[in-house]
Formats: sequence, C-alpha cells, structure tokens
Amino acid sequence: MSTAKTLEFPVAGLILVSSVCLSLQAASAQTPPSTIPVFQEQPDSSGKIATYQPGGPTTTSSNAFFQVLGTNGRSCFTCHQPQNAWSVSAESVQARFNATSGADPIFSLFDGATCPSDRVATLAEKQAAYALLTSRGLIRVGLPLPPNAQFEITHVDDPYGCSNNASVGLAGIYSFYRRPLPTTNALFLVDYQWDGRQPDLKHQAITAALTHEQAKTAPTDAQLKQIVDFESGIYTAQDFDADADSLTALSATGGPRALSKQKFQETVEAFDLYAAWANLTGTDKVTQARLSVARGEQLFNSNCSTCHNVQDAGDNFAGAFFNNGAADAGNILLDLSGLPVFTVKCKLNGVSTQVTDLGRAMISGLCEDIGAFKVHTLRGLAARAPYFHNGGAATLEDAVRLESSLTDAGFTEQETLDVVNFLKTL
Repeated sequence: MSTAKTLEFPVAGLILVSSVCLSLQAASAQTPPSTIPVFQEQPDSSGKIATYQPGGPTTTSSNAFFQVLGTNGRSCFTCHQPQNAWSVSAESVQARFNATSGADPIFSLFDGATCPSDRVATLAEKQAAYALLTSRGLIRVGLPLPPNAQFEITHVDDPYGCSNNASVGLAGIYSFYRRPLPTTNALFLVDYQWDGRQPDLKHQAITAALTHEQAKTAPTDAQLKQIVDFESGIYTAQDFDADADSLTALSATGGPRALSKQKFQETVEAFDLYAAWANLTGTDKVTQARLSVARGEQLFNSNCSTCHNVQDAGDNFAGAFFNNGAADAGNILLDLSGLPVFTVKCKLNGVSTQVTDLGRAMISGLCEDIGAFKVHTLRGLAARAPYFHNGGAATLEDAVRLESSLTDAGFTEQETLDVVNFLKTL
C-alpha cells in the first residue's frame, strides 16, 4: 500500500468530498426525527435495512451531526440517512430532485453539479447540471496534481470543461465524480474516502463542514466529538430479505446486532454469516433462497476474500488500494458514459493509459496507483445502488460480473446469481 500525506483542510480551488447520502422521503429529508432509536428497520429494494446503536438512542437536537453548521442549509443528516445505509442511492437523489424541482440543498453548484459554472436557471438546465448526481449519485471532487507526481495528465476529454480550466476558477484542478461512502460501521474502516486522503473521522468531518456545508469556520471540538461518536456508535446491515426472510433465522448471523459484536480482524474467509444454512433441506422458496445465499457466501469467500478480508464487514484489513478496472476508460462491462476521460502518461516508463478517474494516484503521486481505490465496506449494499466509485455498475449483477472477470475461473450464471443473493443480505 502506498502512503502519502492527506489533506486536512481545503485549499484554494480544491473541493474535497465526504460521503453524501440522501433520503428516499425527499419532502421531509431536511427535518431529522427527534430521536434515532436503538434499533430501526426501513424498507429497501431487497427487504429491510436496519441500524443498531448498542450505546443507546441519539437525541438529534443535541448532536451536531443533525445540525446545520454551514451556510447552504446542509447538515450531515441531509446527506447521511439510514434508509440508504447511511449512504446514498441514485433513486433517492432523483426522488428529492422530483420533489423539490432541484431546490433541495444537496443540489448545489458547489459540488453537486457537473461544474460550478453550470447554468441552473430553468428546470431543464438543472436536470442537465445534476445529471450525474441524479442518475448515479456522483459528487464532483476537485484535486490538484500531487507534488513530484510520477505521471502527467496529457489530455482530458471532458464534456463539462471542468478540469484545469481557469475560466471557471479551476486552473490546476481536475474534476472527478465519485460515489459517497457510508458513514456507519466505522469500527471496520481503515481508509477514509475512496482515495484515502483523510486520516480519520475527525478530519473527514472538518472538511465536510468546510466544503459540503460551506461553513465559515471548522466545527468546534465538542461538535466534532458528537459527530464522530455518533458515526462510531452505529452499525448498519440488511436485516430482512424478501426471498430468504429473516437473516437471523436458523442460527444465521446477519443484521446489525451481530455485526456490532464482531471484532475488527483479518480472516481467510471473509464471511461466516450463513454457514448454518449450507445444509438445509426443503423445496420451499424460502429454503431455496437461503441455500442460494449460503452458496454465494462460499463462492465469495473462495474468490473475493483476498481483498475483502475484514471479518464479516468486507473491507481490506491492511488498507490497501486496488485497481479492479472500474476506472478504465475502455471497460465494456460498466456504464462509464458521461464521465471525463484522462490520458495519463507515466514518466517512469512512458506508458500512457486512459482512465475516468486517477484514484489514489492523485494523493500518492505514484504510477502504480493510477485507477486504484480503497476496498469499501460491503454491508448495506442493497440500499445504496449503484456500485463502484463511479456508479458504473447499476446493479449488483453488474458489479459481480466485473469482479468475476478478474478471477481465473469466473462465475457461471447460477454462481453469479448466488453471489448476488448473498451480497443482497449484507
């Protein structure tokens, strides 16, 4: 794993991104409930997602996570809500756009549009400006080339004119578009942000307030403690599956309660949630669904746990960054339409590559990190489509097919279905 200094505060022209998550209930998204209970289930596309706070409920009026700290009407809760596993889905973003005609605070030219110079005077202009946000849940991230980079960006095919463009105030700044990450299950985090540029939750909260909320000053120490304590004290996971029913039935250990008891540890086989279902008998639909989930768990462990090796969470224990091809401009397994393409030349060997995002390389400056990203957590996947840093995989099926292409054996259609059924239960 490469190392580099991480940026703690925004510099001139630089836009840093924190996880941005949106509500399925757009009309009431800006008003948090009075209390976040100890346990809460909410429906998602595959059943029910649940959040668990073993330390007790949270009173929102006395926690900075739910307070507007900046100048644009946003709070952490504006963008981090439980029905999306404290993350974001493209569906929820579109719902909020439809409900407010693009007036919700999440639709900000600052980082929600394809470029701050976009026109948003009419509804049609707003639809165009926020197209990547509504269709893929992507937030614009502006980054400069790191000092002494081993590479140079020789050409940018950018439909938005938003990279290294002095006329829009972005001289030397390159724009990338990335999916927000969840702000839950913090025990299992090693890297913060897709490119690992933040050292911890505290600094992530500082930059989120100063950039996304456009605060004039950083949060106080007391406010930062409230935010970090809240994010560190919640666990989120799928708790009910529409096909397999309860994910804690018959000695299975799905759901957030079991996750809250899991230690942060590396394992050869990443998941053991549904081992108890492997030898079930019966021809009914629920039993067959559970057998599929158990097979999918075994397939995942055999093929994917080299990278996803944190026990029952799926992160990478060493905090390594990997290039799975999701940023490759020529990747035909993903939908990368609408994304800029960067031609990058490595000074060490003269080799040029084309990517839609340089990933970790924009922090480390290393050629080997071009197109590499953190291994993200896998819990709550069903509630936060689409997938990968750029939303290139619309469904879990698309995501599994890409990952399958990286293995020697690959997956059959039945194996792909089994792995997808397993991932939906996380």
